[in-house]
Amino acid sequence: MSDVNPFESLRTQIDEAAQYLDVADGELERLKSPERVLEANLSVEMDDGSIEVFRGYRSQFNGDRGPYKGGIRYHPAVTRDEVKALSGWMVYKTATSAVPLGGGKGGIVIDPSEYSESELERITRAFAAELTPLIGADRDVPAPDVNTGQREMNWIKDTYETIENTTEPGVITGKDLSSGGSEGRVEATGRSTVVAAREAFDYLDKDVEHARVAVQGYGNAGWIAAKLVYEMGANVVAVSDSSGAIYGEDTLDPVDVKEYKRETGSVTGYPDADRELTNDELLTLDVDLLIPAALENAIDESLAHDIEADVVSEAANGPITPAADDVLRETDTLVIPDILANAGGVVVSYFEWVQNRQRFYWTRDRVNEELDGKIVDQFWNLVEAYEDRDLPSLRTAAYVVALERVIDAGEQRGTWP
Repeated sequence: MSDVNPFESLRTQIDEAAQYLDVADGELERLKSPERVLEANLSVEMDDGSIEVFRGYRSQFNGDRGPYKGGIRYHPAVTRDEVKALSGWMVYKTATSAVPLGGGKGGIVIDPSEYSESELERITRAFAAELTPLIGADRDVPAPDVNTGQREMNWIKDTYETIENTTEPGVITGKDLSSGGSEGRVEATGRSTVVAAREAFDYLDKDVEHARVAVQGYGNAGWIAAKLVYEMGANVVAVSDSSGAIYGEDTLDPVDVKEYKRETGSVTGYPDADRELTNDELLTLDVDLLIPAALENAIDESLAHDIEADVVSEAANGPITPAADDVLRETDTLVIPDILANAGGVVVSYFEWVQNRQRFYWTRDRVNEELDGKIVDQFWNLVEAYEDRDLPSLRTAAYVVALERVIDAGEQRGTWP
């Protein structure tokens, strides 16, 4: 994994897209910087009575198109620059997927596996108390991210509603169904990654059925993507998690691998695999489709020279560095950018927010149908921009389309004071 600063990667991607637009320097700088960043020290009592201090962040990058929107992650590698970068990617992800929201992101510097459930609840509620003045259904709507899920979202919702003495399910998304969550939310990111890949194969006059697929990262997005593409008839030949990778010459059964990981804590050692690999070996397999679904900067310039996949669909945020992107363009690797490929999470979060506002809830079939249609429409919008404007990549096309939408919204709002 590269140590490239993710915030600088974001700024580089915006600069590259801005070359194809008429945008003033001052406006461009505004679009490359967060509007505000909360940095909080959370003093929390542990089960043994001791006090630990945790660093938490929330970046609100741009709200021109609607309330800030973005997840909260718990990870020891969380940094201020990472959170700023992720909040910026959310701005352009919501714009690319044509949902009326802005971009935000949050995180706590913590390894949640080292703490009890009661400790994690107190840490989460302490963070929620700091966030309460900034968030709300019309202001900033957090969601799950790495190492967080329905449980943490329910705690944040309850803390906010208790402090504000209100009922406001739309303050956060990714909740449990009984707390106002949406059908289809858990699998949304993996689903959009696979839907976008299916459309890319169609664009290249290829068929997903019998395609050879490798998935790096076997968290929620990765394993769901593996399951769904397997159901389309593809052969999932390799998957990995932080402990390593496994390979099956014909195909692995994604559900069976997930059950094994749930029982043992890792995919490595899976008895039906033909052999084990490193994560880098998985990334450089000769496959039709590669799905990086772990953390950012997984593919750097050096590794990119060894990528043999025809299509890369980014389930993770920022898994390819800008320098690696340049290499993959030269090798004609079709990269479906994260701000479209993994947009299913924010799209269905938007659907959840809409349902919360209406107090009217949709069926799973309707959610999946609406998500599929939105990803398909926006994929072909990117292809149209890519071809009509002679742009270097689908990523550039995504940023050009997204920047135009954000710039238009900003111009319509005007500047005040």
